[in-house]
Amino acid sequence: MRIVNSARFSKSSRLSQLLLYLAKQTLLERTALLNEQNIAVDVFERGDGFDPSVDTIVRSHMVRLRQRLEQCASDFPDDSFRVTVPKGEYIVRFDRTAPDVSDIVRNSFASPPVKELPLSAERSLGTRWITNPLFLPCCLMGLTIVGLSVVLWSGHHRIQRSASPPPHPLWSRIFQSSRPTTFVAADNGLVLLHWMTKKDTTLADYLDHNFNQELQGLPRDRADEIRDIANRRYTSFVDLNLFRRIQQLPSASADRLILRYARDLGVDELKQGNIILSGARGANPWVELYEPQMNFYGSDDGLHHIYSFINRQPKAGEPDRYFASASDPKHHVLGVLAFISNLDRNGNALIVEGNSMAGTEAITDFLFNDDALLPFLNQLKRPDGSLPHFEVLVESNSVNGNAGPFHILSYRTHP
Repeated sequence: MRIVNSARFSKSSRLSQLLLYLAKQTLLERTALLNEQNIAVDVFERGDGFDPSVDTIVRSHMVRLRQRLEQCASDFPDDSFRVTVPKGEYIVRFDRTAPDVSDIVRNSFASPPVKELPLSAERSLGTRWITNPLFLPCCLMGLTIVGLSVVLWSGHHRIQRSASPPPHPLWSRIFQSSRPTTFVAADNGLVLLHWMTKKDTTLADYLDHNFNQELQGLPRDRADEIRDIANRRYTSFVDLNLFRRIQQLPSASADRLILRYARDLGVDELKQGNIILSGARGANPWVELYEPQMNFYGSDDGLHHIYSFINRQPKAGEPDRYFASASDPKHHVLGVLAFISNLDRNGNALIVEGNSMAGTEAITDFLFNDDALLPFLNQLKRPDGSLPHFEVLVESNSVNGNAGPFHILSYRTHP
């Protein structure tokens, strides 16, 4: 679990899922099940008709998995075991790299082999050793060393436990003891509606569950079929992973973190505390309420499969909009992270928005990568050390539906 929870793997839920699956089957001695077909079905949710000659998702992820495990080996050089998956195999190897502590202790107190002696001779040797004048001082010295080691070890760990890390500049503003924090998961049933009709939905229509404008001009049977799909309660794996990672934050107490589905939310709930909105406006229409205070806001051209983030006030050298197209051979994806005021200006809102699930995942990777996030936040801080509200636009690439490495395109701070 140390490897799965490391920074190398926390950025990719698919690689973590793949490693855990391979390790489980290996430890349960089900290695006969470890083949490309079964992994594609069980881990990547491919159908029984999966064709490895066309779909290389298993092989590409295995390459990435082996690379990450190599990197983890250098991150944890003192680990007693090294975890690997040899090339051409799916079996996880657990190779010992250092002697086990229990072996060291056992060998330290182990007696060298001796020839068997008559019982009388054994008693004689034992009595001679116990009556030796050095016996008691040696025992006392040994006990003193052991006791001192225990005291030093416990004191060291007590100091480690008592030293609390400084508050995180962003998460301490999202999770506050004075108010709850509501996580609003995206509505992917709505995404399917937009994909089938090539039209968008306003927040007012969404609240009324009125999709007549989107369904206008369609045959009745087709309209009923699309409406049925739109009314289903779907959300994405990216949203689930984002919420899971938020739950694991030290500042996110279970009694103050509320999970809500976008379709079940009421306007009053957006005024009662801090908010985290996941997904673009097409998946989470509540984002529309926050766009007036945002410099970067999304616009979806479903007919031409082009998504853009409009740059409301371009700086010198910046375009007035950034595009992501489904026909792009490089599969560029875009995402915006916005830390802004809530609707009543008495709390904070965090918007994690992408042009696609991979775009949202890119923002999630940035949000939980403190090696990238903390230096960025430090350069935004005011002279008094406080963090202003801000927005940041990032770009990445979609690799088999997952976000690759990201980089910042532009950012803004709010007064």
